[in-house]
Amino acid sequence: MSIEIANESGVEVDTDAILAVARHALDEMGVNPLAELSILLVDIDYMGELNHRWMGSDGPTDVLAFPMDEGSVDHGPGEAGTGEPALLGDIVLAPEVAAKQAVAAGHTAADELHLLTVHGALHLLGYDHAEPEEEREMFALQNRLLQSWHAGRRAG
Repeated sequence: MSIEIANESGVEVDTDAILAVARHALDEMGVNPLAELSILLVDIDYMGELNHRWMGSDGPTDVLAFPMDEGSVDHGPGEAGTGEPALLGDIVLAPEVAAKQAVAAGHTAADELHLLTVHGALHLLGYDHAEPEEEREMFALQNRLLQSWHAGRRAG
């Protein structure tokens, strides 16, 4: 799996851990190992611009996901895929927004970035949370992926 990460946020973050949680989530979801993903960390101002331009919302958000080849992504063992490598898309994270949310959630900024990375990856795989049933499914899967990643880190 090819995952590129660029930190243009001006905030020091553990990019290795972000790469690791993204790789774990995509591996667990059965994504083709030749798939490509890009992760970009940006500052609040740029995230606000992206959020306005692409989502029509004012102010910065925590994570945005921009899927590329939605039709060619392997969604997991239960769904048929084409088996072709795919350019999954881009996950854009705002570490400053994540840090504020982490305080409210009672965990570290790093934990919040890991959660947002998995959240963005699931969006790239076609998951959404617009409807209550979709939200339950996506958030349960997100929690399971984060728990298995944390368990693997403790064991390793």
